[in-house]
Amino acid sequence: MTTSYVYASTRTPFGRLRGGLAGVRPDDLAATALTGVLATAPGLGPAEIGDVVWGCANQAGEDNRDVGRMAVLLAGLPTSVPATTVNRLCGSSLDAVLQGSRAVETGDADVVVAGGVESMTRAPWVLPKPAKGFPAGDLTAVSTTLGWRLVNDRMPAEWTASLGECNEQLADRFGISRERQDEFAARSHRLAGKAWADGFYDDLVVAVPDTDLVRDEGVRDDSTPEKLAGLKPAFRADGTVTAGNASPLNDGAAAVLVGSGAAADRIGGEPLARIAGRGTSARDPQEFGIAPVEAAERALARAGIGWDDVAAVELNEAFAVQSLACVDAWRIDPEIVNTKGGAIAIGHPLGASGARVVGTLAKRLAESGDRWGVAAICIGVGQALAVVLENEKGARA
Repeated sequence: MTTSYVYASTRTPFGRLRGGLAGVRPDDLAATALTGVLATAPGLGPAEIGDVVWGCANQAGEDNRDVGRMAVLLAGLPTSVPATTVNRLCGSSLDAVLQGSRAVETGDADVVVAGGVESMTRAPWVLPKPAKGFPAGDLTAVSTTLGWRLVNDRMPAEWTASLGECNEQLADRFGISRERQDEFAARSHRLAGKAWADGFYDDLVVAVPDTDLVRDEGVRDDSTPEKLAGLKPAFRADGTVTAGNASPLNDGAAAVLVGSGAAADRIGGEPLARIAGRGTSARDPQEFGIAPVEAAERALARAGIGWDDVAAVELNEAFAVQSLACVDAWRIDPEIVNTKGGAIAIGHPLGASGARVVGTLAKRLAESGDRWGVAAICIGVGQALAVVLENEKGARA
């Protein structure tokens, strides 16, 4: 077994629903991220890419089923470069990174591009096919943007509750107040705005052709807990989850260049971080928000370290309440979590978020000189993924 590394990462700005990227097809967004990450390795011949592994949660429309292959073709890579598309809902692109790292470690490929895309704006409506021709009644078009659709009647009702209701249940279970959630959300916006102002994202984010979006569209630098407190609950009349303390609906794409140590010369630079441990977990579907707790514990065990060694955490902020529940369960310093902002501010285009947190974590470790970091993401229907990265030059635990 060889070792796999993160060499580079790029992403598009994340646009709001019906916002600055609404006119861009998901396959074009994917091609932009793919082209962007390969531009960081100009000496790497495209034909040397062993595989492209791409995540996407939808695939029902312009994603065209295998959007990874579409991205390869639209990016102008040789037709000999293979590509696959994986779907683990919100964790799709983190799954792509983990699958790419396994391919490198087993010797199946020396260089893999992993990533993901989602256009929640352009997600189509779908119609179920009638059992018989010429049905007399009406058919209802169902949105594919987010959540359950065309639910099997055999599924227990508690499993198919809305994502927001599931998080209200977490707030009740763990006693996480509206005030804590709003404070966490405001912090996400404040830190994202500061990271953009400080130039942290300048070389991580690539422009999308024929658009004017230059930074993540949802970041509100002036957000405060007091302003967020004025929003009405979105899922229960007396609830705590609002549009302000949950991630929005977004469009965007992200890519990660994964390779072996031997690939450094061809890539043209030293790796940012070693992929040191991976973790997957699952529990009851309505408990998806706290599934990252176990996934991260498994990844840390496989890396041979504990939370005391970890200096940086990138946890995808699907909702403030589930993020707080995970941080509380890990018993870590909240100040090491999402120091460059999180998905509440930056956005959560489902298929792209996993690759985003990996790229952000790798750069954070390189910037700070810290050694160990964890990236994790919750996934609808009760799953989660996590990865441990090691900055081998890191001097501090």
